[in-house]
Amino acid sequence: MADIIRKYFPQLTEEQQRQFDALDALYRDWNAKINVISRKDIDNLYEHHVLHSLAIANTVHFKPGTEILDFGTGGGFPGIPLAILFPECRFKLIDGTGKKIKVVQEVCAAIGLTNCEAQHIRGEEEKGKYDFVVSRAVMPLPDLVKIVKKNISKTQRNALPNGIICLKGGDVQAEIQPFHKITEVTDISQYFKEEWFRKKYIIYLPI
Repeated sequence: MADIIRKYFPQLTEEQQRQFDALDALYRDWNAKINVISRKDIDNLYEHHVLHSLAIANTVHFKPGTEILDFGTGGGFPGIPLAILFPECRFKLIDGTGKKIKVVQEVCAAIGLTNCEAQHIRGEEEKGKYDFVVSRAVMPLPDLVKIVKKNISKTQRNALPNGIICLKGGDVQAEIQPFHKITEVTDISQYFKEEWFRKKYIIYLPI
């Protein structure tokens, strides 16, 4: 099932492969108790959720020590796949729905993901400073910027300046309009050839 991940990320360590392979059974088990992924979409876990999350790694290869906040993580995306891929970085995954955070905590514990913290908290209440805030189709970009710009650190450690990296689908022009001069919009289908990735985008906004 995780072969699609190895297809695009052939340099994975044995530990990373083990962690990715374990996700299918874990999410099927938890999804039967708490609906964190659409029931009809669970068979597409690796393509639609794990690989989609990893598209961010094509925008920035986080340097060791980078601090990343996953805002509105839901069932752990994009945070968990990115935390597996970048074991020397620190991830905090937050969501306003407690039962979803419980799933995230249990999945992280089950696969031995030690660089990942999950907390039931609303974005407005998060006080920490991070190099990047990542999110996946949580809310319109202008609303997200208002909430998380306070959380972007002034200290730079990556080649890409600190900011927000969002995964979005469909027509994104309206929501990037206020920032159109500085946003970078990348079509994910240039990285991943599966049909599902057409009209899926990475939006990067330096803060």
